Amino acid sequence: MTGIIDYDAGNLRSVEKALQALGEEALITRDRETILAADRVILPGVGSFGDAMERLRHYGLVEVIRQAAGQGTPFLGICLGLQLLFEGSEESPGVEGLGLFEGEILRIPDKAGMKVPHMGWNRLEIKPGTRLFAGIGNGAYVYFVHSYYLKAKEEGQVAASTEYTTHIHAAVEQGNIAACQFHPEKSGSVGLAILKNFITWYQGQNTF
Repeated sequence: MTGIIDYDAGNLRSVEKALQALGEEALITRDRETILAADRVILPGVGSFGDAMERLRHYGLVEVIRQAAGQGTPFLGICLGLQLLFEGSEESPGVEGLGLFEGEILRIPDKAGMKVPHMGWNRLEIKPGTRLFAGIGNGAYVYFVHSYYLKAKEEGQVAASTEYTTHIHAAVEQGNIAACQFHPEKSGSVGLAILKNFITWYQGQNTF
């Protein structure tokens, strides 16, 4: 069973439906014991970094997330869920993130003829050998909706990148934790293949 963390962040049902389309049992929950007992956990999200961290704290989910990640449960962050895994964001100065990865969350730079927020399909430059993108060809297109982007500290953790006014780290992967800035649940067959890869990870291997 995959636990989808419920912190009133929106976009939860579309993730649930995508998992169900793959034959995976999914449960939207904020219950501590359910999350910690899940075979895998997903942290989706859209909206503001600061508001999201406030809700995670309000529901007592910050330590639950850290515990689930630390015990080796396969864990996937999606969109805002990727950003929350880092230490903080330019969007909400002074607000502490979950701190599971090191890096900067920065506003997408303005560029003539290109709109922010970035909304649409972009090509991925995929790092060979990643589990999240196993069997997916380099150059695959996925769907993004975001105004802030990741610049990871450790290049070795970057699983895929894209270009949109700047170089964007589109996905990270280390041990049992992965995250993507784009929306796999809105990225057609490629997105479903990414979610399938996540579902089939062997639990307990390469703990973060």
